[in-house]
Amino acid sequence: MSSTVLNHRIRLGSRPHGEPTADDYLHDAVEVSSPAAGQVLLRTHYISLDPYVRGRMSSAKSYAAPMEVGDVIEGGTVSEVVESAADGFAPGDMVLSYGGWQEYSLESADGLRRLDPSVAPVTTALGVLGMPGFTAYAGLLAIGRPQPGETVAVAAATGPVGSAVGQIARIHGAKAVGIAGGERKVGQLREYGFDEALDHRAPDLPGRLAQATPDGIDVYFENVGGAVWDAVLPQLNTYARVPVCGLVSGYNSTSLPEGPDRSGQLMGTVLSKSLTLRGFIQLEFVSSMFEDFLRDMSGWVASGQVQHTEDITEGLDRAPEAFAGMLRGQNFGKALVKVS
Repeated sequence: MSSTVLNHRIRLGSRPHGEPTADDYLHDAVEVSSPAAGQVLLRTHYISLDPYVRGRMSSAKSYAAPMEVGDVIEGGTVSEVVESAADGFAPGDMVLSYGGWQEYSLESADGLRRLDPSVAPVTTALGVLGMPGFTAYAGLLAIGRPQPGETVAVAAATGPVGSAVGQIARIHGAKAVGIAGGERKVGQLREYGFDEALDHRAPDLPGRLAQATPDGIDVYFENVGGAVWDAVLPQLNTYARVPVCGLVSGYNSTSLPEGPDRSGQLMGTVLSKSLTLRGFIQLEFVSSMFEDFLRDMSGWVASGQVQHTEDITEGLDRAPEAFAGMLRGQNFGKALVKVS
């Protein structure tokens, strides 16, 4: 760039023990560099906050390599091209990128997806028309395979994944049962058209879930684990399918939960009811399903069959507190940071 511009960043300062705190982050600023051949310099407009990032902060073995201490915190971004050294991109273009928690990023043009603000708000590329929406679409349709008249249940149901799961289930003729935390979120599920909406914070979730699903549950889209899973398991029908997307209730845990070992009960139910439990990462379905997803979901959003909500926090410096709040379930819809 012709004049010095500073890039403010948030980096991993230490691996969190339990819930991430302010001490686990480093805030700094470095000079912005010009792009090399095939690269573009991007200015970040929005950052996506997603539960999987908590796992990347840990050194535990997982499906992807962890962040190293000192790395910029990972995250999908909607960004504007500032300077381009790549064919097909010009200053002012809006793109879906992976710049992480910083104001500017240098990225290879090969990994970018151009966005058209006239077709849909650019923030939807991080939510209902992006990775969360695709996670719901692929997990539900490829693994859950809901049939007309079946019952589909989902936890964290007002989040960007859960809300899409329930609405896609209804489009496919299934009954949608959403489980969320708090009366405000329960009300939002009713606005989304869920057939049943349950507050997991209210007393006797197992009893209320049994009443809401008199014919049992055929598909349970697992986002949470913990007490919600304990309530769902007895309601699963023979041949029920359980796409396992996340277990956010335990992401900040530092030890195994107390109580008796219930693995025998779980495996006995899997056997006696011929259950299918299938963990998945959305990337495995991109090559076979992403084009269909963009076509279908774009149409459903445009027609109002799928509704969505965004929870936007202003300012890069507030990303850590917004991230912690999302892990506690305090967000209302897709959690984003608007970078000032």
